[in-house]
Amino acid sequence: MKVEIWSDVMCPFCYIGKRKFENALATFSHKNQIQLEWKSFLLNPNLKDEDAYSTAAYLASAKGISIEEATDLNSYVTEQAQKVGLDFHFDKAIITNTFSAHRLLQWAKVKEKGNAMEERLFRAFFTEGKRLSDKNTLAALAEDVGLTKQSALEMLQSGEFTDAVLQDLNEAKQFQIQGVPFFIFDRKYAISGAQDEKVFAQALEKSYSEWLENKSQTLTNLGNGNSCDVDGNCN
Repeated sequence: MKVEIWSDVMCPFCYIGKRKFENALATFSHKNQIQLEWKSFLLNPNLKDEDAYSTAAYLASAKGISIEEATDLNSYVTEQAQKVGLDFHFDKAIITNTFSAHRLLQWAKVKEKGNAMEERLFRAFFTEGKRLSDKNTLAALAEDVGLTKQSALEMLQSGEFTDAVLQDLNEAKQFQIQGVPFFIFDRKYAISGAQDEKVFAQALEKSYSEWLENKSQTLTNLGNGNSCDVDGNCN
């Protein structure tokens, strides 16, 4: 059974939600029957590759608040991340365009390294402060998950996998996805945001049992949690 997850690698609740979902999946008795697919979503589509903002400055500008207030919000999110074992360093993180990072993810998916690549991109942004619009940096991250650095760089320097990213963005519009993370279970049930692990566990149980019975394909939302929207607001 397929679980599709729309996210952006600069979205803090996407990383937190990833870990919560993985914790729920680890206890699911049929976890070996679950196929994960990471989908592309752009929170800040107007950013350019050369842009390099601090998270506090970008958040302050987007929300119309002070740097101090933005720093406090980042501290809160950092505390939430720590609860699921993640180490966020917003002081290092660089806000920039992520389209190339999403193309790299799409390429990695074809190589059956999608989940590993998504994890590596998250850690690179939130923990290590790497600039995810830099193609040499991205190629090195691909090598970290067992892919060929030179092949990754050649792909990034081309226009390959642009259509795959755009297809995911188009699907997000069709599903009326306004914020991420957004989880769809077997194209039937949806969960928005970094929900509690028990919500993910319940969704897995319900969607899997119905998948076995091959029931209807109507999408039903099972809940909303912390997420980031298209305007860059995370709450």
